[in-house]
Amino acid sequence: MGFHTASLPDFPWDTLAPYARTARAHPDGIVDLSVGTPVDPTPEPVRAALASHADAPGYPTTHGTAALREAASAWLARRRRAPGVDPAAVLPTIGSKELVAGLPSLLGLGAGDVVVHPEVAYPTYDVGARLAGAQPLPADDVAAWAGRGDVRLVWLNSPGNPTGRVLGVEQLRAVVAAARSIGAVVASDECYGLLAWTQPWASEGVPSILDPRVCDGDHTDLLVVQSLSKQSNLAGYRAGFVAGDPRRVAALLEVRKHAGMMLPGPIQAAAAVALADDAHVDAQVERYRRRRTALLGAFTAAGFEVDGSDAGLYLWVRAAGAGQDCWQTVADLADQGILVAPGSFYGPAGVRHVRVALTASDDAVARAVARLAGA
Repeated sequence: MGFHTASLPDFPWDTLAPYARTARAHPDGIVDLSVGTPVDPTPEPVRAALASHADAPGYPTTHGTAALREAASAWLARRRRAPGVDPAAVLPTIGSKELVAGLPSLLGLGAGDVVVHPEVAYPTYDVGARLAGAQPLPADDVAAWAGRGDVRLVWLNSPGNPTGRVLGVEQLRAVVAAARSIGAVVASDECYGLLAWTQPWASEGVPSILDPRVCDGDHTDLLVVQSLSKQSNLAGYRAGFVAGDPRRVAALLEVRKHAGMMLPGPIQAAAAVALADDAHVDAQVERYRRRRTALLGAFTAAGFEVDGSDAGLYLWVRAAGAGQDCWQTVADLADQGILVAPGSFYGPAGVRHVRVALTASDDAVARAVARLAGA
């Protein structure tokens, strides 16, 4: 698995440092809404599982324990309307970012191959294509790549980071049909799938690529990528999984065995408990719902526009009207001690927006709301 690093962009977060210094200089301190890192406690049952499996002198298996894979399969059926996933077609990953960055390489993609990803997107889809030596193609419209034989991988992210965009059943079906007609893999990053705020998604749920309404029960060339970081406050555990097409998962497993890419045993045990316990997830979703309501109201009242943001952990915010350049909005908010992420981090189409994370404590959210009200 060779990595091609010559075409990699600079790490974008380093450019935010001057604005972070400005925000920290606020008399009442910084409210950091820039990075979507969980801040609430890791659930006690998960911590207890980690502790009880702390005696782990032997190597874990790359494929993961049967308990973990069965918990993931049951979770997909129960929470994502995706029944029939063979536990053998579940593969633990070290969080989801490493899988996103490495999937094109793990699939054997290289020069001449194209990786499609959303136009405004998590930067790692682009980076993963470049690491493999493949060509990234930002495209939301299926027509932009349908029928192209060089397209080998299509990334979906619904709900999307940073926009909160949700793809419905018919939109997902169109992607699956177009990808299958050219033999491309569809990988759907669904780590925000339980965080739905507006209708119809709040009541109906966000569709998964493995939902029978989307794939007709056929998982061929379909992969769902899932992280426990957001829904279970496990970002520090680096626990995720990929599941779907048994043949594709088996191929990923073989490469990962050779590379020693395995999730630590105690983390596997903790992840199995997290996937089996819905109560802590539902409680966390409600925390984020409260914070979203407060921040949405505050930004709107302060004269900002909030676009999309139907689901997920972010508000996609711009200055009123056409919107000013995102860096000016970052600077304006930093002067109030509020740090946000510029939309340009997520592609050229994001230059008028900033991303506001909901992952802040209730106290921090209250301080941000008060500052916006006084601006």
